[in-house]
Amino acid sequence: MRRSLLIVALAAGAASLRAQDAPAPPPAIQRIWTLGMDSSHAPRLAQVLLDSLGPRLLGSPDMEAAQAWAMNILGGWGIEASKENFGTWRGWRRGHSHIDLMAPRVRTLEGTMLGFSPGTKKKDKVAETVILPLFKDSTEFQQWLPSVKGKLVLVSAPFSSCRTTDDWRRNGTPASVAKDSAIRAANTREWSGRTVRGTGLSLALGGGELAVRLEQAGAAGVISSRPTNSVGTYAIFETYTTKVPTVGLSCEDYGLVFRLTENNQRPKIRLNLDAELLGERPVSNVIGRIQGTTKPEEYVVLSAHFDSWDGASGATDNGTGTVTMMEAMRLLTQVLPKPQRTIIIGLWAGEEEGLIGSRVFTEDHPEVMKGLQAIFNQDAGTGRVTRIGASGLPNAAKHLSAWIKQLPAELQAQVPYDGSPGRPGGGGSDDASFACHGVPTFGMGGASWDYGTLTWHTNRDTYDKVVMDDLRANATLVASLAYLASEDPDFITRERVDLAALPAAPAGRMGPAATTWPVCTPGARKTNPRLK
Repeated sequence: MRRSLLIVALAAGAASLRAQDAPAPPPAIQRIWTLGMDSSHAPRLAQVLLDSLGPRLLGSPDMEAAQAWAMNILGGWGIEASKENFGTWRGWRRGHSHIDLMAPRVRTLEGTMLGFSPGTKKKDKVAETVILPLFKDSTEFQQWLPSVKGKLVLVSAPFSSCRTTDDWRRNGTPASVAKDSAIRAANTREWSGRTVRGTGLSLALGGGELAVRLEQAGAAGVISSRPTNSVGTYAIFETYTTKVPTVGLSCEDYGLVFRLTENNQRPKIRLNLDAELLGERPVSNVIGRIQGTTKPEEYVVLSAHFDSWDGASGATDNGTGTVTMMEAMRLLTQVLPKPQRTIIIGLWAGEEEGLIGSRVFTEDHPEVMKGLQAIFNQDAGTGRVTRIGASGLPNAAKHLSAWIKQLPAELQAQVPYDGSPGRPGGGGSDDASFACHGVPTFGMGGASWDYGTLTWHTNRDTYDKVVMDDLRANATLVASLAYLASEDPDFITRERVDLAALPAAPAGRMGPAATTWPVCTPGARKTNPRLK
């Protein structure tokens, strides 16, 4: 351990010496650093967006209110901002979720409706529960279906423990750890995939076929649970039921209800849910721009998705990316009010439904794709940016290396870059909508802050999870890179690396590394009619 600490200390000292030897950044970059770190608007923007406006589900009134706010803020900074409609999506308004165990004892349960769930018209709805059995085939499932009439159906795996796997490894005996691991593996096999418990149907995000089939059979509702490997945290996605509610419970309370049902103790659940299905509604991206002067037909794009799931506040997915790009635009208005190239901020809608808003933008704006100098995308949570990719373009990597060398020493140390062109984005965030076109796309990754287990799409993705020091640094970094990209005398060319010739790369949070150049997928311009 002492040897490892010494190596880390020596490496940090060497990085510090290199930073000290680096030339001073250009005056404009130094001014961005001073404004961004000493008088940032990011904390105030984040508080309003995440606490007051809240989550931003596609098709919801909350999304529309937040978009109006963003346009007002951008306009107040002198940035031309507007909504660009790209189609329609099913609309939905979330109200309260009151979920109570009424028998064999009384307890208020921790849970909420899934997105787009019908409510109970603010009236109490009491029903007993039944567990989705294990079927030998879909025929047996069809024979069982009539028995769900009037019942709340439990459709998720029961967890024998809601402790984290780290807790088990630290404290459990080898035998108990192995037993818990086996139960988790069996649950995954049996309760997920294309044929949940032998039904032949899926509950997957964006599918919901099983819930719809239970609704058609007369079930009173559907109860699910999707806990993450973190204490008290569960994910909230969506449903496609239109008549009966679908709710998600915490790991602990779902386990309670499951055990009561399994042991024939006849639990009764009372639901009182306020929600409203609003039909197809127009949906839009928010686009802001600072018009270029000498090269107005060349573009620098600041990219973040504005929409979120609505189990919490959408703080780190992707409120932090949104605030990063908005604050970067504010800094640019202070330092670069008349850029050479046109600078655009794209606050995309529908990323969570398949990168819809950004994909449509690339289709509707061929002039931007033709003249794109750079797009900077951030959608990796609240952590400070520590790595940037060049999406497989050697000339983009060359320019990025030159830009990083002009940053303040602190940012150079934060974002070490080896000059590699890397690979194009594989589809996990909006950078992929641009990378598939072979344009200069710079996706940003950073410190995890337990993003995957604590805040990604969960009931815990709230303002308090935002690390403000990292947020300030990210906005300052993006503004600096956008400045350098705009004022760069040379236009980035489009030569591509041969992905097949690159060494194998491990899969990341956004999926496996690309081995062939991705093919662009058209953005959906209305709700999938099969599931609407």
